[in-house]
Amino acid sequence: MPQPLSEHEQTLDRYSQGWKRRLLQLLVLLGIILTAAWYVGLLNAGTLAEGVPAIMTLAGESFPPDFGNAADWFLPLVDTLAMSIAGTAVAVLFSLPLAFLAARNTSPHPVVFQLARVLLNALRSVPELIMGIIFVAAVGFGALPGVLALGLHSIGMVGKFFAEAIEHVDEAPVEAARAAGASPLQVLYHAVLPQVMPQFADVSIYRWEYNFRASTVMGMVGAGGIGFELMGSLRIMQYQEVFAILLVILLMVTLVDALSGRLRKAFK
Repeated sequence: MPQPLSEHEQTLDRYSQGWKRRLLQLLVLLGIILTAAWYVGLLNAGTLAEGVPAIMTLAGESFPPDFGNAADWFLPLVDTLAMSIAGTAVAVLFSLPLAFLAARNTSPHPVVFQLARVLLNALRSVPELIMGIIFVAAVGFGALPGVLALGLHSIGMVGKFFAEAIEHVDEAPVEAARAAGASPLQVLYHAVLPQVMPQFADVSIYRWEYNFRASTVMGMVGAGGIGFELMGSLRIMQYQEVFAILLVILLMVTLVDALSGRLRKAFK
């Protein structure tokens, strides 16, 4: 008759079983990744090698960068920056109430919770580029359709992150506020908001970084900004000017990243 395992042996057995399970999960994940890579042709070395000469030719035609029209890019850059700021502000403004409705611990009713989640999912599922095309058709060319597209799409993402932050708050201050006779709004203001404000600030700043990069793409569908200038240069195959605009965008993204880093430190 086999002897029962000691507590130490049981611990080692559980660890061994857990390790084998994680290894199996890793192998399955690796198999899925390799299958997807093969399906899209990423593992086709011949096709990739054939594209190298064309890439090298295009790179050669892009040098040296042409900054001859750099003075004309200042206002489009301002449009791009303003578009990202306004779009992020719209997203944060509407995400705040939606997040409280979409969080399990603050939503007033399960039906409201589900409706808020569906709304956030719907806004998040439509790419900002598609929204940009729709709003350009609706309100015309310019920065406004870009702001609306970035703002609505961002509500889906920002609202989701806000709601998850709310769901992970410490319940002790919430229970203490309720025990003290605070109303539901007072509980949210005094017990929930102070806990989640740092996360809200981080999410908002990160989303602004993303929206600045996305706003350059908005210009390609007629929503103004530096992306519009980039698309114009691409259409007439002015690759030296395209390279120059890309360098300017890279500089602006670097500056925005540095500024957002300082803002995150300030809100900690």
